[in-house]
Amino acid sequence: MTFYSVLLVIHLIAAVVGLGATFGLPVLLGNVKNTSQAKFAHKVSQGIEKYAKIGSITLLLTGIIMGIIQPYLFKEVWYIASLIIYVAVQPIAAGLLPKNANLQIEVLEEHDGHELPEDYLILAKKAAPLNHILSASAIVLIILMTLKPF
Repeated sequence: MTFYSVLLVIHLIAAVVGLGATFGLPVLLGNVKNTSQAKFAHKVSQGIEKYAKIGSITLLLTGIIMGIIQPYLFKEVWYIASLIIYVAVQPIAAGLLPKNANLQIEVLEEHDGHELPEDYLILAKKAAPLNHILSASAIVLIILMTLKPF
């Protein structure tokens, strides 16, 4: 097995770990019905996010290293487009969504009732389109990486 093949395997595992959260976390957080469920879902989400961040960083690093090993990749449209999409969604994945989640957690901690507070629901609605962007981007990345259409 070549070094490049090892990198590719690591890259694929990182994709599953890093991108898996993109699809799983909105389902987890979108199905909460009360305050205690929301608190638990956010706790689970924080644990998953640690793995997702490691996977995401590993995905980027292995992808760039593979490009360095095989420089022709930097001339491939699918490869360049993948890097651009990845970098373009990072403000959402690493900035906007975690900030929104932290605000939701603050709202939950300040709330004494069993029902979800209105501020929490408003924040959840603001996160939904961002999650859709991440999911669509992940699908496009998977298609580009698998089919290498251009």
